[in-house]
Amino acid sequence: MKISKQVLLAGSILISALAGSGAHATATTVEVYKSSTCKCCAKWVDHMRANGFTVNTHDVGNKEAREQAGISTTLGSCHTALVDGYAIEGHVPAQDIKRLLKERPRAIGLTAPGMPHGSPGMEGARSDPYDVLLINKQGDTTVYSQHRPSDAKDSVMRLK
Repeated sequence: MKISKQVLLAGSILISALAGSGAHATATTVEVYKSSTCKCCAKWVDHMRANGFTVNTHDVGNKEAREQAGISTTLGSCHTALVDGYAIEGHVPAQDIKRLLKERPRAIGLTAPGMPHGSPGMEGARSDPYDVLLINKQGDTTVYSQHRPSDAKDSVMRLK
Protein backbone atom coordinates (compact mmCIF):
# COMPACT_ATOMS: atom_id res chain seq x y z
CA MET A 1 0.00 0.00 0.00
CA LYS A 2 1.41 3.35 -1.04
CA ILE A 3 0.85 6.44 1.07
CA SER A 4 0.65 9.64 -0.91
CA LYS A 5 2.74 12.65 0.03
CA GLN A 6 -0.46 14.58 0.79
CA VAL A 7 -1.68 11.95 3.27
CA LEU A 8 1.75 11.79 4.90
CA LEU A 9 1.91 15.60 5.12
CA ALA A 10 -1.63 15.81 6.55
CA GLY A 11 -0.77 13.16 9.14
CA SER A 12 2.40 15.02 10.11
CA ILE A 13 0.48 18.26 10.53
CA LEU A 14 -2.14 16.51 12.67
CA ILE A 15 0.52 14.93 14.88
CA SER A 16 2.28 18.29 15.25
CA ALA A 17 -1.00 19.98 16.19
CA LEU A 18 -1.76 17.33 18.78
CA ALA A 19 1.75 17.61 20.19
CA GLY A 20 1.35 21.35 20.58
CA SER A 21 -2.04 21.03 22.23
CA GLY A 22 -0.97 18.60 24.90
CA ALA A 23 -3.70 16.19 23.78
CA HIS A 24 -1.13 13.42 23.51
CA ALA A 25 0.28 13.98 26.97
CA THR A 26 0.74 10.84 29.00
CA ALA A 27 1.50 10.50 32.66
CA THR A 28 5.07 9.92 33.74
CA THR A 29 5.53 6.31 34.79
CA VAL A 30 7.01 5.49 38.19
CA GLU A 31 8.30 2.00 39.03
CA VAL A 32 7.98 1.37 42.79
CA TYR A 33 9.84 -1.40 44.64
CA LYS A 34 8.28 -2.19 48.01
CA SER A 35 7.09 -4.88 50.38
CA SER A 36 3.65 -6.34 49.71
CA THR A 37 2.71 -5.75 53.36
CA CYS A 38 3.71 -2.08 53.64
CA LYS A 39 0.56 0.01 54.02
CA CYS A 40 2.36 3.38 54.00
CA CYS A 41 3.98 2.48 50.66
CA ALA A 42 0.52 1.80 49.21
CA LYS A 43 -0.65 5.19 50.50
CA TRP A 44 2.37 6.88 48.86
CA VAL A 45 1.51 5.13 45.58
CA ASP A 46 -2.04 6.53 45.91
CA HIS A 47 -0.55 10.01 46.49
CA MET A 48 1.53 9.70 43.33
CA ARG A 49 -1.43 8.54 41.25
CA ALA A 50 -3.58 11.39 42.63
CA ASN A 51 -0.86 13.76 41.39
CA GLY A 52 -0.93 12.50 37.81
CA PHE A 53 1.72 9.78 37.79
CA THR A 54 1.23 6.30 36.38
CA VAL A 55 2.59 3.87 38.98
CA ASN A 56 3.67 0.25 38.57
CA THR A 57 4.38 -1.56 41.83
CA HIS A 58 6.79 -4.44 42.34
CA ASP A 59 6.22 -6.26 45.64
CA VAL A 60 9.77 -7.60 45.93
CA GLY A 61 11.19 -5.31 48.61
CA ASN A 62 13.41 -2.35 47.83
CA LYS A 63 16.90 -3.30 48.99
CA GLU A 64 18.17 -4.37 45.57
CA ALA A 65 16.63 -1.38 43.76
CA ARG A 66 18.09 1.02 46.35
CA GLU A 67 21.56 -0.55 46.07
CA GLN A 68 21.47 -0.54 42.25
CA ALA A 69 20.50 3.14 42.31
CA GLY A 70 23.52 3.93 44.49
CA ILE A 71 21.58 5.08 47.55
CA SER A 72 23.19 4.28 50.89
CA THR A 73 21.21 2.53 53.62
CA THR A 74 21.59 5.64 55.82
CA LEU A 75 19.41 7.50 53.30
CA GLY A 76 16.99 4.59 52.98
CA SER A 77 13.31 4.17 53.59
CA CYS A 78 10.62 1.55 52.99
CA HIS A 79 10.31 1.90 49.21
CA THR A 80 12.40 2.91 46.22
CA ALA A 81 10.95 4.38 43.04
CA LEU A 82 12.54 4.87 39.65
CA VAL A 83 11.26 7.63 37.40
CA ASP A 84 12.75 9.06 34.22
CA GLY A 85 16.37 8.29 35.13
CA TYR A 86 16.09 9.24 38.82
CA ALA A 87 15.72 7.24 42.02
CA ILE A 88 13.23 8.36 44.66
CA GLU A 89 13.73 6.93 48.14
CA GLY A 90 10.87 7.01 50.60
CA HIS A 91 7.97 9.36 51.15
CA VAL A 92 9.02 12.21 48.85
CA PRO A 93 6.07 14.49 47.94
CA ALA A 94 4.91 14.45 44.31
CA GLN A 95 5.54 18.20 43.94
CA ASP A 96 9.24 17.66 44.72
CA ILE A 97 9.43 14.89 42.11
CA LYS A 98 7.73 17.10 39.52
CA ARG A 99 10.24 19.85 40.28
CA LEU A 100 13.12 17.36 39.94
CA LEU A 101 11.84 16.20 36.55
CA LYS A 102 11.47 19.81 35.39
CA GLU A 103 14.89 21.01 36.63
CA ARG A 104 16.76 17.78 35.68
CA PRO A 105 19.82 18.20 37.93
CA ARG A 106 22.77 15.82 37.56
CA ALA A 107 21.86 13.59 40.47
CA ILE A 108 20.92 10.11 41.57
CA GLY A 109 17.61 11.41 42.87
CA LEU A 110 15.73 12.42 46.01
CA THR A 111 15.22 10.92 49.45
CA ALA A 112 13.08 11.54 52.51
CA PRO A 113 15.18 9.35 54.83
CA GLY A 114 13.36 7.20 57.33
CA MET A 115 9.62 7.52 57.42
CA PRO A 116 8.79 11.13 58.37
CA HIS A 117 5.42 11.56 60.09
CA GLY A 118 3.21 13.83 58.01
CA SER A 119 4.89 13.01 54.69
CA PRO A 120 2.76 11.53 51.85
CA GLY A 121 1.71 8.05 52.95
CA MET A 122 2.60 8.79 56.57
CA GLU A 123 -0.27 11.16 57.36
CA GLY A 124 -1.85 10.92 60.77
CA ALA A 125 -2.28 12.71 64.07
CA ARG A 126 1.45 13.47 64.22
CA SER A 127 3.23 15.68 61.70
CA ASP A 128 6.95 16.38 61.98
CA PRO A 129 9.14 18.76 59.99
CA TYR A 130 11.32 16.96 57.47
CA ASP A 131 13.71 17.67 54.63
CA VAL A 132 13.85 16.10 51.20
CA LEU A 133 17.46 15.64 50.15
CA LEU A 134 18.99 15.70 46.67
CA ILE A 135 21.54 12.91 46.26
CA ASN A 136 24.31 13.90 43.86
CA LYS A 137 26.21 11.43 41.66
CA GLN A 138 28.88 11.02 44.37
CA GLY A 139 26.25 10.09 46.95
CA ASP A 140 26.49 13.38 48.86
CA THR A 141 23.31 15.23 49.81
CA THR A 142 21.98 18.76 49.96
CA VAL A 143 18.58 19.95 51.16
CA TYR A 144 16.25 20.08 48.15
CA SER A 145 13.10 21.13 49.98
CA GLN A 146 11.87 21.61 53.54
CA HIS A 147 8.45 20.52 54.73
CA ARG A 148 7.04 21.97 57.91
CA PRO A 149 3.70 21.27 59.59
CA SER A 150 1.19 24.03 58.88
CA ASP A 151 0.38 24.30 62.56
CA ALA A 152 3.30 24.30 65.02
CA LYS A 153 1.20 22.58 67.71
CA ASP A 154 0.97 19.52 65.43
CA SER A 155 4.73 19.10 65.47
CA VAL A 156 6.41 16.84 67.99
CA MET A 157 9.55 18.97 67.69
CA ARG A 158 8.82 21.84 70.05
CA LEU A 159 11.24 24.53 71.09
CA LYS A 160 11.38 24.97 74.87
